[in-house]
Amino acid sequence: MPPRPLGPHPAWSDIAFQGRLAFGGNYDGWRVIDISDPDNPIELAHPSCNGDQGDIAVYGDVLVRSWNSKKTTPRTCLSATVQAGWEGVHVFDISDPVNPRLKAAVELPCGSHTVTVAGVISNRLIVYSNNSSSSGCGVGLDLAEQNALGDFMDVVAVPLDNLAAASLINRVPLAGPVTDIRTGCHDAAVIRGTVNLAACASGDTTNVFGIGPPRGGTIENPQFLYTIQEPGVGQAGAFGRWHSAAFTWDGKVLVLGWEPGGGGAPFCSANGTPVPVGGGVFATQTDTHKSAFFYDAATGQKLGQWTLPREQTLEENCTIHNYNVVPLRSGRHVLVSGDYQAGTWVTDFTNPGQPRTVAWADPPSLGKVTTPTGELVNELGGAWSSYWYNGFIYESEITKGLNVFRLSDPTTAGDIRLSRLNPQTEEFSLP
Repeated sequence: MPPRPLGPHPAWSDIAFQGRLAFGGNYDGWRVIDISDPDNPIELAHPSCNGDQGDIAVYGDVLVRSWNSKKTTPRTCLSATVQAGWEGVHVFDISDPVNPRLKAAVELPCGSHTVTVAGVISNRLIVYSNNSSSSGCGVGLDLAEQNALGDFMDVVAVPLDNLAAASLINRVPLAGPVTDIRTGCHDAAVIRGTVNLAACASGDTTNVFGIGPPRGGTIENPQFLYTIQEPGVGQAGAFGRWHSAAFTWDGKVLVLGWEPGGGGAPFCSANGTPVPVGGGVFATQTDTHKSAFFYDAATGQKLGQWTLPREQTLEENCTIHNYNVVPLRSGRHVLVSGDYQAGTWVTDFTNPGQPRTVAWADPPSLGKVTTPTGELVNELGGAWSSYWYNGFIYESEITKGLNVFRLSDPTTAGDIRLSRLNPQTEEFSLP
């Protein structure tokens, strides 16, 4: 979703999990939700931090939150004033999750759109901050110089014994873009264990890095391995960019998705439909706009793709947005995805050349709303994120909050219980 210019707004974004708590990102802070009883989740707190999308990552007693873009007037984050023009990440002590304490504000030119936990080394939590775009980074510079400023992935270190000393320690350059489009990672996926890979969904060119054995690099200094491009995805004039990445828990398959229309356009309609993208411009709907793509994680070779099989209306904003892979002892590969107003979908891609839809929850369109200026527009809503966590599917619905689903299907039998989950991070790998 694009950043909203004013706030606060009750728009629910991404989710992280720790034990029996879910941390639900919001355009004004985050919610702490007790999910001990999935039939009756209970909000425990809603700390306020008014910095747009508010992507979060949680590790032990630490919560890191993205501040998406510069503001023209001061805002607040808990009790602290955030001056106009500031952007970056905030670091919180959540040893008492209901009463978090702001410990550090790490300013990052180009800001932070999303954050991904990479791991802990030398008692420092390493987090990848993704700026999503170089737009506005270089005032007065030409496009090439602005792209150069934004063409990286930030590496932030948070000393676990001194959160206030959090700092930017590295900027990892990206290969690409191939076409003339502003770049930077939108999201990054990480898998550790014996695999040690990171994937940065960037512009028209996804970058894959080694972050440890056997391919080299470390979580502090990723080593570039290869890139992935897909025809029609992210190139200039495609009205979108690579958006999300996830690995299978054995590290064999990389799942990529993109976001045509910036999340606000109805790009899951019938093929051939003229889709409005603003300013009287239309793009023709194809399978490419409403698909998740599967690649060999070792080589980047394409293995297949899953296309949303249920057509949506032109009133429904839709792309394949945020997702994760179910950790299964069976060795099956199962994707849970949140697809805006197409809802939540479960896909078996054990054979990535022939993926199979397992289940879905596709609610009716939210319809239209009237803007303050009297314009009738589509309501922006639907499943921002849908993730599997410890036997249940948790959906962050932009306009409604947290929805919880139980899936009764043998495909996900034998799922592994986790002590925590930042959905973009797999802290171990399976054989």
